[in-house]
Amino acid sequence: MSTTDTILLVNELQITFAGPHPFMAVNKISFSIDKGKTLAIVGESGSGKSLTALAIMGLLPNTAILSGDLVLTENSQDLQLTTHDLRLIRGKKMGMVFQEPMSSLNPVMSIGKQLTEAILTHQKISSAAAKQLAIDWFSKVQLPEPTKIYARYPHELSGGQKQRVMIAIAMCNHPALLIADEPTTALDTTVQQEIVRLMHYLQQEHQSAMIFITHDLALAATIADDVLVMYKGEMIEYGTATQVLQHPQHAYTKALLACRPSPESKGHKLPVVADFLTGAKETIREIEDIPHKPAAAGSPLLEIKDLRIWFPENKNLLGQPQQYFKAVDGVSFTLHKGEVLGLVGESGCGKSTLARSIIGLIPAHSGQMLFNGTDLTKIPIKRWSSIRTQIQMIFQDPYSSLNPRMTIGDMLIEPMATHNIVPQNELQKEALRLLNLVQLPAEALHRYPHQFSGGQRQRIGIARALALRPQLLICDESVSALDVSIQAQILNLLKDLQQEFGLTYLFISHDLSVVHYISDRVIVMKAGKIVETGEAQQVLMHPKDEYTKKLIDAMP
Repeated sequence: MSTTDTILLVNELQITFAGPHPFMAVNKISFSIDKGKTLAIVGESGSGKSLTALAIMGLLPNTAILSGDLVLTENSQDLQLTTHDLRLIRGKKMGMVFQEPMSSLNPVMSIGKQLTEAILTHQKISSAAAKQLAIDWFSKVQLPEPTKIYARYPHELSGGQKQRVMIAIAMCNHPALLIADEPTTALDTTVQQEIVRLMHYLQQEHQSAMIFITHDLALAATIADDVLVMYKGEMIEYGTATQVLQHPQHAYTKALLACRPSPESKGHKLPVVADFLTGAKETIREIEDIPHKPAAAGSPLLEIKDLRIWFPENKNLLGQPQQYFKAVDGVSFTLHKGEVLGLVGESGCGKSTLARSIIGLIPAHSGQMLFNGTDLTKIPIKRWSSIRTQIQMIFQDPYSSLNPRMTIGDMLIEPMATHNIVPQNELQKEALRLLNLVQLPAEALHRYPHQFSGGQRQRIGIARALALRPQLLICDESVSALDVSIQAQILNLLKDLQQEFGLTYLFISHDLSVVHYISDRVIVMKAGKIVETGEAQQVLMHPKDEYTKKLIDAMP
């Protein structure tokens, strides 16, 4: 392809942060992107992927020192410009879709006004024309009832719908370059597939160049023409998607590909990046060859019988509900001691509502939840304190579930002291034991959540859940947002802890490869009902229900 087709040239890009302890976050990386082509930048958290994108957009913090060449070749424009000049280019020549749409959208402005504002900033048209164009764009990104959507606020939309709004805002001015930073990480597989297809369609329609940042190599393979692999700020590997993903040269790229759970890895420990980078071939061989047997399932621990969780929608003049939203509608299943039961389905199917009802956060409308023979739907509120020592939950976002003002030690010690798990003089010793269990150093006891990485925070969440010595752990999307290597470490840890303590898991996830790897049995939910259940191998490798087949087909 001729140089006239090149949209972006990056040469020797270096990003250094000043301060008492300056460090180089990105070290002299170079690449280019042509019109209508997609470059996937892959790597773990902290590799410099997002910083590279922010440098291109001119959004780096003031403490960052930038060197090298960033040239938007469509108009031969050097991107190292003043803030004023960058504002004229951002949104018009370059658009960006961020990972978390809720934090990117203004919560007090309707989404229609936000899109109209983006159009009026860069296009000389009337307000009425901009509004109509915004409605047209909502239709283009396949949002239902675009005219009604125009007046809604971000909190009234689902995660997938909010991400569609962000795509419309990023592309409404036909930018030459589109940057998508982990745009599908927290989305269901079916929604993820729709978003990726939509971005690809719009990109081809306008012949934009696209940078797609992700830690999911399977996703990169479905969308990218070229792939750039980053590790600790360095460019490790760069080439066509076929070269990099099918014939990787560097040990790190091989590690990223090997860490993701596959049908062949079920029953074995997953390899992690460190195994490859240290060249520990014996360790890798052990991981591949020694089966990681699941604990044998025992007697029923949790029995759900015809459970209904309904939310009143319309009320009459007397305040009595006339209509209900049936989040969970007649669900029944049994979870045995020592078993891992996977729960899958799209957002809104009732998975998390069911989990929250089991731990007493949402009341049931009718039905039974028998835990060790005790019906949780009928116990008084005071009993829940003791029940929750036996049922604990690990949440998807460890940062928002950890108190930022408490040290890790205080967070571990507080529940143990409240429930008299160990004598007062042994609390710190027990906290250190928990940290050791989840492979965190003793000094973590005196640090705060913000001082840890995402994977480390998830380990803290697991340690806190284990502090009360529960029988049942509910994992609600607990590995969804983690890098593949960190995900592998957490999955290995969960399996080790299950064997050591005889734990039982209810494992909720939209990632079917992870569910297949860790689960003994699987339940598939759709619109509040169970549509398929059975052994993990049977359900996910040979599905019978059309909805299950749809979920599996959407996997990258």
